[in-house]
Amino acid sequence: MMDASKYAPGYYPPKENEYRWVKKDHIEKAPAWCSVDLRDGNQALIVPMSLEEKLEFYQMLLEIGFKEIEVGFPAASQTEYEFLRTIIERNMIPEDVTVQVLTQCRDHIIRKTFEAVKGAPRAVIHFYNSTSVAQREQVFQKSKEEIKQIAVEGAKLVKKLSEEYEGNFLFEYSPESFTGTEPDYALEVCNAVLDVMQPTVDRPMIINLPVTVEMSLPHVYANQIEYCSDRLKYRDAVILSTHPHNDRGTGVADTELALLAGAQRVECCLFGNGERTGNVDAITLAMNMYSHGVDPKLDFSNMPHICEVYERVTRMKVNDRQPYAGSLVFAAFSGSHQDAIAKGMHYRKEHHQHQWNCPYLPIDPTDVGRTYDADVIRVNSQSGKGGIGYILEESHGFHLPPKMREDFGYVVKDISDKNHKELKPEEIYQVFNETYCNKMMPLHIVEAHYIQQKGNNITAMLSIEKDGQMHECSAKGNGRLDAVSNAIKLEMGYSYALETYTEHSLEDMGSGSQAVSYIGLKWKNGSTSWGAGLDTDIIRSGIKALVSAINNKPQED
Repeated sequence: MMDASKYAPGYYPPKENEYRWVKKDHIEKAPAWCSVDLRDGNQALIVPMSLEEKLEFYQMLLEIGFKEIEVGFPAASQTEYEFLRTIIERNMIPEDVTVQVLTQCRDHIIRKTFEAVKGAPRAVIHFYNSTSVAQREQVFQKSKEEIKQIAVEGAKLVKKLSEEYEGNFLFEYSPESFTGTEPDYALEVCNAVLDVMQPTVDRPMIINLPVTVEMSLPHVYANQIEYCSDRLKYRDAVILSTHPHNDRGTGVADTELALLAGAQRVECCLFGNGERTGNVDAITLAMNMYSHGVDPKLDFSNMPHICEVYERVTRMKVNDRQPYAGSLVFAAFSGSHQDAIAKGMHYRKEHHQHQWNCPYLPIDPTDVGRTYDADVIRVNSQSGKGGIGYILEESHGFHLPPKMREDFGYVVKDISDKNHKELKPEEIYQVFNETYCNKMMPLHIVEAHYIQQKGNNITAMLSIEKDGQMHECSAKGNGRLDAVSNAIKLEMGYSYALETYTEHSLEDMGSGSQAVSYIGLKWKNGSTSWGAGLDTDIIRSGIKALVSAINNKPQED
């Protein structure tokens, strides 16, 4: 058995709090977003991105709409340094975008950071030192006062160099491992740094309270954020930021509750990339807001492209179940789910509904560049007639009668079950075409002529080929289709009743003036066979559907 006795909570809930955030039920507006993909995300890769790969990823982040991007830890490696110099010297930083660089509160690292960032049109110098109990006791072996002094001295040097180097500098301070730090002490350190930096409303400073290691339930972090937000000095001149990791798997919840509790900014990575279990996922956060009607100010409308670039340059994999982005997150294989989605989509069309409220789909998949036929209704042996029929309708414009849709559903499920595979939309269409459409074996009408009689009666004169033999026959009916049916019955000795007949045009699907007819025949033993006919003439399509249904008759008849 696992021994849980060696673990105990390593976090420090605030001793007093207002708990105002508890009364809020949704996030009202998007935070300021800062992508840390190129720094935190990149340093967590087995093979960090090359200069060219970082440039491509950087360009994608700009296209998505990030206005703040932590581009690296320039003192950490030559590639990091070269990347920063490249985007500065090539004028690749848009006017409305701020780059951010990270540095420890160490003299030589701060100086090298300023050397790397000089000339940037606008840059955040993000400096930090660790403040947690574990780090103070085990790593630095320093007192609280000594740790605070590291932060203060770092702030003084950052402020001094910002006045000496060319550039437009803003500032951010993080008490690293905040979640393992006593809130009152973390607050004390942050306020000491703020006293050095003297931020103003016109030039605010970022105070970042990171979940460097996730240690508590999300509501504890929210309480820590609210506690500090209420007690930070220069609060009107402070942008309160959060940087959650995902060690307990609740990074998204940490962030959302932190935003309710007063956080104004989020440092995040696409797809939750980052150290250990990763940083909080920017896509999940943004799309969660979007699903509540809040504009996240980030554009994920071409999710397949974002996934492709991300996987290629990071060599990481977007999980099939990754919220909003995975290949299966909108997929419905279950017959009851497919039926509900299909009916929900029909309801939206019939009622011209703008507000999204479709069963099993929290957002419209097309909003992130996905399609209903390829990504939503997925067909295997567990699928139902509703979903299979919906694919034919959406992909090719076929509106099968309900009982024919059920018959076709069994055909498709049987093929999927026997082959142990999912059937794609084009494969489903191929099965439909081969099973029902314009079937000319074993019976085939080679030639047909019609004579209009008095009233609506018509005489059909047919040349029929069946099993290699020709048959000449004729009969009357109250229309062409009825006359053809009567002639075939008389000549071939068939006994059936026309149970279902529907027809419609396929013009809206780019098929010109082509029409389709569906016919269901009830045979003497009670079984039903189905056929479909495609033709430019609606009458001929009906006759083709009749012949196809006859050719599908059960063998025992």
